Amino acid sequence: MKKPLSVAGAALLTVLAAVFAFGQPAHAAAGFSVSGGRLYDANGTEFVMRGVNHAHTWYPQQTSSFADIKALGANTVRVVLASGDRWARNSAADVSNVISLCRANRLICVLEVHDTTGYGEQSGAITLDRAVDYWLSIAGALQGQEKYVIVNIGNEPYGNQGYGTWATDTANAIKRLRTGGLTHTIMVDAPNWGQDWSFTMRDNAASVFAADPQKNTVFSIHMYGVFDTAAEITDYLGRFRTAGLPIVVGEFGFNHSDGNPDEDTILAYSQANGIGYLGWSWSGNGGGVEYLDMVTNFDPNQLTTWGQRIFNGANGIRATAREASVYAGTSPSPTTSPTTSPSPTSSPTTPPPSGGCTAVYTIVNSWQGGFQGEVKVTAGAAAISGWTTKWTFANGQAVSQSWNAAVSNSGAAYTARNVDWNGRLGAGASTSFGFLGSWNGTNAIPAVTCTAS
Repeated sequence: MKKPLSVAGAALLTVLAAVFAFGQPAHAAAGFSVSGGRLYDANGTEFVMRGVNHAHTWYPQQTSSFADIKALGANTVRVVLASGDRWARNSAADVSNVISLCRANRLICVLEVHDTTGYGEQSGAITLDRAVDYWLSIAGALQGQEKYVIVNIGNEPYGNQGYGTWATDTANAIKRLRTGGLTHTIMVDAPNWGQDWSFTMRDNAASVFAADPQKNTVFSIHMYGVFDTAAEITDYLGRFRTAGLPIVVGEFGFNHSDGNPDEDTILAYSQANGIGYLGWSWSGNGGGVEYLDMVTNFDPNQLTTWGQRIFNGANGIRATAREASVYAGTSPSPTTSPTTSPSPTSSPTTPPPSGGCTAVYTIVNSWQGGFQGEVKVTAGAAAISGWTTKWTFANGQAVSQSWNAAVSNSGAAYTARNVDWNGRLGAGASTSFGFLGSWNGTNAIPAVTCTAS
């Protein structure tokens, strides 16, 4: 989060000196990588972030938020952490649990240290170098998670004073992380409370990118009152696209105390140009910006005006999010110790007819009274343009949340239909959707039918 600008955000009309083209990083793609200004997951599939920020460090008890955010369609969550300098430190064990929650809910985790916010202007804020100390101290929780985790070094480093060393400090922080053994994609925030009205990040992004030995850095701009016109938004993001430099909108809102951002253009331009966005924030805002809550009191059934806009509006999360391909066909580790292990855990399948489809139901994770399920849909020998799956629970199970499908029911009989983006499947291609459910006594695997259209 940010505070109002204390310096007028007059646009400094400088231009990038040259157009830069950057190839694939030389290291093996154990996790995310950057090429040509775009982000790719470990399978080499382009990944565009569509998600929200969640203030975990201030609300550590709200662990159900990860499933709730996923259920509303997000593919990414940016998680607020603290180094212990301004707020209570998130331990390595806590960070490991956060990552497991992301993985169990098939979300990409962007982890950020918030203690850097407004350094040079905000009392108590820490340097990027100090944030690197924190990351290296919890390296054990991060290593091996490169497919699922992006490291955002520090939130909004520098306020509106003393930001002239941003490029040097950021480049040095990246190099320290690499020397310390972190090979993850790194995200870096702009100065000026994240809004870069001075264009310090914009005009130094190429040199900072080049300073990364792995060429695996993504830039993050926060869009609030400085970005209140379409021209400002498209010009800023467009210059990164032209330069072949990766950019995401790491925070933005539909209103703010420093001005009224043009959220419609942020969403539309990002969608048209394959740019990721992460709205601020899920719930729990204070200090006069409570209107930035997407849900009231962490309740996903109480979407606010902002929540409705970003999740359900034009170019919003539901309509545009694509799950990271690294989750296709995976069974994430449970986040709660299971007290039962249903057998079998997936339904049998037979080859789909030409032009048809099949569906396989799997229990991904089970605990007392609850479970996480997944249905994988596979097209037959011919492409299909849509699909519908149906099943009937025999033991009183009930679905409470779902993602990547439109799920409805009449009693125990359930129907799940494709959403806009995952209905078209090539011959033999697959997609999947998931859900959370309840059970009592028995959690048998139902037979699932699939009908193609």
